[in-house]
Amino acid sequence: MPMGRVTQVVDCREAMGMGKGGGMAQRGTISECRYPDVIVVGMSPGRRHVTKPVCDITSALRQQGVEYSISTLILNAGSGVPPDAPSIAGGVLGAYFGLTEKEIRQIERHKVAILHHGNVRSHVVQKVRYILQYCNIPAVVVSQAPIDFEDLAKEGVKTALVMPPPDKIRTKGTVMAIVSGVTRGQTPTREKMADVVREVMRLMKNPTKSE
Repeated sequence: MPMGRVTQVVDCREAMGMGKGGGMAQRGTISECRYPDVIVVGMSPGRRHVTKPVCDITSALRQQGVEYSISTLILNAGSGVPPDAPSIAGGVLGAYFGLTEKEIRQIERHKVAILHHGNVRSHVVQKVRYILQYCNIPAVVVSQAPIDFEDLAKEGVKTALVMPPPDKIRTKGTVMAIVSGVTRGQTPTREKMADVVREVMRLMKNPTKSE
């Protein structure tokens, strides 16, 4: 019988990894834990989309004593931009970003979502808007490109600091925090990981979903 230690079971993936940052699962898969508290949503892996920070984030949360159950979801159609995104020409290699009904249910089972969507500001904003349009969940946005609450609110995304006009609101969920400067394909700095951990812990103490 071990003494003075806490055993944790880490569920990392549902299918084999692929490509650069290949510790990450294939697209269209989710690793699920028994108690769904935090979900990290990542892009579909590919030539231009590197999912590496997702595993770093989940590991850091556990190492810092965040003993919540953490799931990871790699979207089946996580490339490109949503088909209803304004003034953005096409998607990545003709792809369009989207969600399945199953993915929406998987995300909404959790209390907090961490959304990681890359390095093109307009793409990040539109992907976050699209996810929260269907998922009623408080979210922490993690990106390489610098974005702010006003960028999101202009596209109808509810945020903790800036709200769109009542007749322009397009989302059920709310962006509660933003951590920019997390470079895709590289391990985040200690400072950035501390920012993510702090925001997640804050939201776990008081998770809120819109009525």
